[in-house]
Amino acid sequence: MKPQAIQAHRPASQLRWLQTGLLLLSCFSPLHASSQTQAQIQAQSPAQTQSESAAPHIQQELGKARLSGSGGYRWFGLAIYQASLWTGPEGWRPDLKRYALDLRYARSLVGKKIAQASQDEMEKLQVGTPEKRQQWLATMQQIFPDVKEGTHITGIYDGASGARFYLDGKLLAEVKDADFAQAFFAIWLHPNTSAPALRKQLLAGSGNSAGYSTGTAP
Repeated sequence: MKPQAIQAHRPASQLRWLQTGLLLLSCFSPLHASSQTQAQIQAQSPAQTQSESAAPHIQQELGKARLSGSGGYRWFGLAIYQASLWTGPEGWRPDLKRYALDLRYARSLVGKKIAQASQDEMEKLQVGTPEKRQQWLATMQQIFPDVKEGTHITGIYDGASGARFYLDGKLLAEVKDADFAQAFFAIWLHPNTSAPALRKQLLAGSGNSAGYSTGTAP
């Protein structure tokens, strides 16, 4: 069957996936998901996640860190990364002032293309103004390195202070912009995320999956 025939019967969201396939295959963006990719997310149960311990830099940031949930993201069967959401002992709340999202990559990805995909998702969620999103793109292109299998990038959401990023446990960069922090983590945690099944797994152990505060970002 020709790809065009398949496209003709797919909903608009999946057509957009097919149209941007080359870009996504080059960076394996963790930021979009069609129904097919959602079905391929592999997640741990809350009982499994609670048995794990946070890395030292996460413990340093959060104190007694608690694993809210974890899920593996796949793109048409290819393992892309394992995502884990860590909170303090109080667990997840939409207005939580500090938490950590850790991504352990399963293959090589290009940092600048991940930055571009991140900006695209922010635009879809309508967080920030076009001018701010362009500024954030430049910031992310400076921050995000190329990664390989086994690389960890950890994002720390720190409320009004902005966000910090760690590369394999070592501080990579700090962005003192609360609007950026809200917009970036919205990619995974906003109710309208393009990856709702992964969001559900990240919040599986929290008991509170409703809502996401977008701060002052429009």
